[in-house]
Amino acid sequence: MPKVKTRKAIKKRFRLTATGKVKHRCAGTSHLALRKSKKRRRQLRGTKLVDSTEAGWLRKALGKYSY
Repeated sequence: MPKVKTRKAIKKRFRLTATGKVKHRCAGTSHLALRKSKKRRRQLRGTKLVDSTEAGWLRKALGKYSY
């Protein structure tokens, strides 16, 4: 059987917590932030957890980085 390759784009954008949940950086934070309201910018700070329905295939796509 061939090795399962890691999807590099997903590896760059997602990380796993110790309990196996998938976290990601919020979209819309890198540039053009001045036009967004202060409340919206504040709520986009930090990382958020991915919904459990999508976490399964993300773990599979992460390959060896998903333990």
